[in-house]
Amino acid sequence: MSNDTLQKGPVHVLPSLPYAENALEPVISARTIEFHYGKHHKGYVDNLNKLIAGTEYAALKLEKLIGETAGKPDKAGIFNNASQVWNHTFFWNSLKPKGGGEPPAALKKKIETDFGTMDALKKELTTAATTQFGSGWAWLVLEGSVLKVVKTGNADSPLTKGMKPLLTVDVWEHAYYLDYQNRRADYVAAVLDKLINWEFAALNLE
Repeated sequence: MSNDTLQKGPVHVLPSLPYAENALEPVISARTIEFHYGKHHKGYVDNLNKLIAGTEYAALKLEKLIGETAGKPDKAGIFNNASQVWNHTFFWNSLKPKGGGEPPAALKKKIETDFGTMDALKKELTTAATTQFGSGWAWLVLEGSVLKVVKTGNADSPLTKGMKPLLTVDVWEHAYYLDYQNRRADYVAAVLDKLINWEFAALNLE
């Protein structure tokens, strides 16, 4: 098979969910996952493959692609779709059935060092998620040696700011509107209490 033939196929593929579509119920319904993952996330993957086909970006891995196109107005379409593919994959892994609760010991100690208490961290994450105007994301990140909470709009990512994401909460309306309508605060509270995957965050801290 020639290289030309190989490059006609999709470069990026939709990653499998780390759980069944109904596994996050009742906090996030299978119907929401069906649309959010099966339509929106898949759409970003499909759009990205179309945009980079035959370009110098076609062979780049996702994080490299995001870095190469960030802040370039003429590459905004590529950046937005690439970053949304990455952000969504990261979001699915930031959740787990029967999540919430206490983080692993090393992460909990770091959180208490940098935020004072777990409740203080949750309050900052809640504030970031509920005050993000319009679409976007709330993140727990490592900047240098310090944990911080940041928010980004639309497709933006802490990756472009030299930060290391540990977990994220998606606050685009398509993440919650079928289940919560305009009650974003209720969605955020339920995710942090019942679904957030502290083990994933701990792995990213290592």
